[in-house]
Amino acid sequence: MTRIANAFAKPHAAFVAFITAGDGDTAANLDALVEGGADVIELGMPFTDPMADGPAIQSANLRSLGKGTATADVLQIAYEFRQRHPDVPLVLMGYANPMIRRGPEWFAKAAKGAGVDGVICVDIPPEEDGELGPALREAGIAPIRLATPTTDAARLPHVLEGSSGFLYYVSVAGITGLQQAAQSSIEEAVGALKAATDLPVAVGFGVRTPEQAEAIAKVADGVVVGSALVDLVGEFGVEAPAKLKELTADLVAAIKKANA
Repeated sequence: MTRIANAFAKPHAAFVAFITAGDGDTAANLDALVEGGADVIELGMPFTDPMADGPAIQSANLRSLGKGTATADVLQIAYEFRQRHPDVPLVLMGYANPMIRRGPEWFAKAAKGAGVDGVICVDIPPEEDGELGPALREAGIAPIRLATPTTDAARLPHVLEGSSGFLYYVSVAGITGLQQAAQSSIEEAVGALKAATDLPVAVGFGVRTPEQAEAIAKVADGVVVGSALVDLVGEFGVEAPAKLKELTADLVAAIKKANA
C-alpha cells in the first residue's frame, strides 16, 4: 500500500492539513503538523493568482512570493520533509503554471525525486488530463481530483477517470476559508460520491473548528483544513509551530471521537 492508502486505512477518518510553502518557517510548521497528528500533508505551491483560494491563503501566497519562493524551493522543502518523515504522505497542491511551464515530465520527475505522493492541480480540468496526468501516473504520483457541489452525475465519471489517492470534495461552491456548507448537504454529496468510487473521499473548504471536523468525520473518509492553519502562520510568525500543533491535535482528537 502507498503512504496515502495507509493514511486512509486507519480506524478513523484521515486528517489532511494544508499550509503554504515558503510562508513562515515552513519546515518547523510542517513538523508541528506531524507532531499534532496530521495523517496527510498538503503543501501549497505559491502562485500569483490563486483563484480558488480565499483571503487567508491568498495572503500566504503573497507572503511566500514576497520572500522569493520558487518551484525549486518548494521541491527542496518537500525533499527535506521526506527525509525527516519517511512515512507521512505529502501532496503538492497548486495551479498549472508552476507545474507545467517546464513540461509535465520535468515536474513529475522532480516531484518524485522530492518524495511527493500526490498532486492536486486546481485549474487543470479532467478534460485536459493530458497536460499533466500521464506524466504524474508514469512517475507513480497520484493525480488527486476535485469534485464540487456542481459536479453532476454526468460529469463525475470524467472526474474519477485517471484519479487516484483520494477524491477531494470541495464542500462549497466558492473559495477557501469563508463559507461553511450545511452538514446535510455534505452527507448527501459524500454518499453519492462514495457510491460512485472506491477512492477515499476527503472533505474540505470552510472547515475550521474541531466541531466541524467531528461532524464531517462521521460521514467522510478524510477532513481537510487549510485556512485556519494558514491564519495561524500569518498571525504568529515564528511562534506558529506551537499553535499549529495545538490546533492540529484538537482537530485530530475530534475526528477520532467521531469514529470511536
